[in-house]
Amino acid sequence: MRRRDFIGIVGSAAIWPLTAHAQQAAMPVIGFLASAAPFDPDNLNDFRKALSDAGYVEGGNVAIEVRAAERYDQLPAMAAEMVRRRIAVIVAAALPAALAAKAATTAIPIVFFAGDDPVRAGLVAGLDHPGGNLTGVTNLQVPLLLKRFGLLRELAPADAVVAVLFNPENPNTERRLADLNEAARSIGQRMIVLNASREEDFEKAFATAGQQHAGALLISDDLFFASHAERLAALATSHRLPAIYAGRHYPAAGGLIGYGAVRGQVYPQIGAYVVRILKGEKPADLPVVQASKFELVINLKTARTLGLTVPDHLLALADEVIE
Repeated sequence: MRRRDFIGIVGSAAIWPLTAHAQQAAMPVIGFLASAAPFDPDNLNDFRKALSDAGYVEGGNVAIEVRAAERYDQLPAMAAEMVRRRIAVIVAAALPAALAAKAATTAIPIVFFAGDDPVRAGLVAGLDHPGGNLTGVTNLQVPLLLKRFGLLRELAPADAVVAVLFNPENPNTERRLADLNEAARSIGQRMIVLNASREEDFEKAFATAGQQHAGALLISDDLFFASHAERLAALATSHRLPAIYAGRHYPAAGGLIGYGAVRGQVYPQIGAYVVRILKGEKPADLPVVQASKFELVINLKTARTLGLTVPDHLLALADEVIE
């Protein structure tokens, strides 16, 4: 999404005039804290629809303020601003935003989306009984990461070195990398770690992959990477690297293969929980929901460009094949 499009979203949703607040003092304000900019507008639209379906119409009887960080280190200040604004509920899109919101308040309800285990990350006491002021949705990215690792090894040569790209500024990285290293050691897989936290880091990361003779690439789940799906897919293809990504938007942008949670599960559920909280329920009493539908998408056009033959059993497993 172009920056001007994102600014348009922020202009309509994030900057709610102070005079409007004064005139409609009873209108609850929902803070939407996103871990990366530009933020996927489809997720925000899914959230808005869930509210609308329950009778909460933006600009009518509820307001939404969106804040999206271009860097993870901006999130604490954004969360603190929401607390000062006395937001009714904070929606935290991804673990970095959830951690920032949790650190900022123990009083305002927080509904999060977290790719990693929210118990292990310290967000909640338990999935069934979260406790405190947080609840939300998780898709447990570590099992998904290991699944992607296995799928990639089916496409790469048996002796290939696998490169993995992580964002070192993402608080998930250390835990995910430890689990992936353990899995690689258990099967004798050689692996190298690449880091990128800025756009200018991509070229260097791919150059390092070439210097280290990597034969395949795993892109970790990260909102910063997702906002540059086309660039990463193009770099992988130009460097002749079979690559697997976190979700269908990557193969749709030219990547080879994507595996992740089916879109449309997360933000409708977050919207439903926000509605229940606005009606008086407490986050501590709302179990954390786990995403249950996942999909495999393969781009055969990219496979042909790379000179790869995708095994028949993978094609049979695919939920979508892009010709």
